[in-house]
Amino acid sequence: MATARLISPELEEMLKLVGDADSVELKLTVPDEDRQSAAAALGVDPLNARIRQVYFFDTPDLALDAAGVVVRARRTQGGPDDTVIKLRPVVPTDLPEELRARKDFVVEVDAMPGKYVCSASFKGQAKAGAVRETVSGGQPLRKLFSKSQRAFFADHAPDGVGLDDLSMLGPVIALKRSPT
Repeated sequence: MATARLISPELEEMLKLVGDADSVELKLTVPDEDRQSAAAALGVDPLNARIRQVYFFDTPDLALDAAGVVVRARRTQGGPDDTVIKLRPVVPTDLPEELRARKDFVVEVDAMPGKYVCSASFKGQAKAGAVRETVSGGQPLRKLFSKSQRAFFADHAPDGVGLDDLSMLGPVIALKRSPT
């Protein structure tokens, strides 16, 4: 099976974006049946990785995805719950300076085999157990997000779509391995 690769002009463009980004993440999606061999090939011990339970939210017709808006909540083994409202793709230099100056707002480049995307993420932390409570129906989705995140969502979501209108997608189980 041939591996998709970034060709020279795409690689050049990605490297320009990286210069204006706050971070770069290398991501890999592996089918269940290939996880063990992929982990071995990458030298990753799953027992040394952090388990994450990731929930995405969108309308049934994926209107947010079509608009380049991502709503995510995540539980992390041994860590706090967190949330994000994300825009993608973005051009870092086109973003307002007041947003770029915030500590809870980051621009990141996600690089995957054969492609990349630059995103702007408005991050937040939720109280312990809040994600589980929300996905179990114990509280409205909007309560997971800060006032600033809710305003950012309202500015970028399609007209008439509110946080409490969204449906849960997932969870996806992910393993995060930080560089040593």
